[in-house]
Amino acid sequence: MGAPGPEGAAGVPPAIEIRGLVKDFAVGLRGLRLRAVDHVSLTVRPGEVFGLLGPNGSGKSTTIKLLLGLLEPTAGGCAIFGVPSGRVEARRDVGYLPEAPNFYRFLTGRELVTFYGRLCGLAGSGLRSKLEEVVALVGLAGAADRRVGTYSKGMLQRIGLAQALVHDPRLLILDEPTAGVDPVGSAEMAELILALKARGKTVLITSHLLGQIEELCDRVAILDRGGLVAEGEVAELAGATGRLSFETEVLPPEEIAALRAWLESRGRRLEAVAPARRRLEEVFRTHVGRGPRDTEGGR
Repeated sequence: MGAPGPEGAAGVPPAIEIRGLVKDFAVGLRGLRLRAVDHVSLTVRPGEVFGLLGPNGSGKSTTIKLLLGLLEPTAGGCAIFGVPSGRVEARRDVGYLPEAPNFYRFLTGRELVTFYGRLCGLAGSGLRSKLEEVVALVGLAGAADRRVGTYSKGMLQRIGLAQALVHDPRLLILDEPTAGVDPVGSAEMAELILALKARGKTVLITSHLLGQIEELCDRVAILDRGGLVAEGEVAELAGATGRLSFETEVLPPEEIAALRAWLESRGRRLEAVAPARRRLEEVFRTHVGRGPRDTEGGR
């Protein structure tokens, strides 16, 4: 990749800069090529939560692997805080949680995070301090001495987040962090992501839970068939539709009729009246919230 693009606030380069990124894969023995990423360009600013969206096969995972330096681009390039992704030093500022982490099941949660901390160059009291901090942050202090093989899916995702955080990276890349997690665990992961943003972390997240993405992300990019088809702030992409909705306390029929007549006198029409409903996820979380088992990391 060439020179980094425009710097962010106070001279800080973009957390992620992708320019003209292309990745082709050989298919079969006849020299055929499959284009997985097709001239994608986008920028993620420091301190924001950015959603990378798209259907299966859209190029999200390949883009992430290119960002992490696990694949070489066919053309174009990408950089992390101004450092080309192919260089080892670019990865020192990145914490990564894959979609399906394949952790060593015989290790305890504490041993697992310690292992990854040592891979990142931590040792001694510094490692012990960060270990306790991140295990507490993800809510697994009570289960840190249990073997990872006994963890639920939600607990695996949380210990995976702990290992991604142990070296205090500026950028977190979370690939489907709530895949297969129940609504309570999903809500807890969302709270953790917002807490990380409050600490100044930059988060790149992929997810098929678009409602959660809408609540978490500042901006999103949508990929389809390897290409970038939409990008922008969530408020812009999911903005006003030219229609209005109102909420009020329950009205008697005669007042609804009066409201309808008032609108019709002005050339308008009351198109629908329906009682406000809670989202099913809200009902679920009301009845299945934090309980005693959470102190042992039982989810």
